[in-house]
Amino acid sequence: MDHQHLSQRLALVANKVAQDAILADIGSDHAYLPAYLVLNNKIKSAIAGEVVKGPFNSAKHLVEELELNDKISVRFGDGLDVLKADDAVTCITICGMGGALIRDILDRGIKNNKFSGKEQLILQPNIGEKGLRTYLNKNGYTIISEAILEENKKFYEIIVAEKRPSNQELNEEELLFGPFLLRESHPVFIKKWQQELKQRHYVLNQLEQSSQNQTDKIDQYKRDILLIEEVLTSD
Repeated sequence: MDHQHLSQRLALVANKVAQDAILADIGSDHAYLPAYLVLNNKIKSAIAGEVVKGPFNSAKHLVEELELNDKISVRFGDGLDVLKADDAVTCITICGMGGALIRDILDRGIKNNKFSGKEQLILQPNIGEKGLRTYLNKNGYTIISEAILEENKKFYEIIVAEKRPSNQELNEEELLFGPFLLRESHPVFIKKWQQELKQRHYVLNQLEQSSQNQTDKIDQYKRDILLIEEVLTSD
């Protein structure tokens, strides 16, 4: 299994995983990511967690087929509930779901003492990146790197975060765009926000025509539009 078996999105996530990590891949789907990382001698071992029976069975099947049972433990359970105290996980990947769901998984994991906080988090939300960054920022995590890509006409952002003694305070612009993505201003980043700008203008127009009181939403959209226009014209 090489890069061609991983989507570009997961290949970029794989790239961010530290050498010799002990990985917990939550919502592992077919366990493609942990299998790829083990086969390429990037990680020591992995836990593939899955809460849906179909993908859980697919993951078990793949791990057996590749004879990786001694390296990858496929577990059925909700979010970080699959982790045990002696797993000694150093990296948690959660990919391909909404930012709000990723936030809830982390929040439940913290409340249930499922991880120590020393683990590096590699998160790939499909939507709701701002809410996820806000959550990380409030809970003592520092974003240490980010990436953006376009695959099959969708934009994906990857956020790598860990607990650091000096926690960063992100401003509204950094929460919306991502502190690293904002600075790097990659062509894909520009393309994404040009599309987002159009979308927000459209929604704002709908809100302004609404018969209900939408003042708060209208104000938020106007603020976002100003921020996006500023970022797009500063290049």
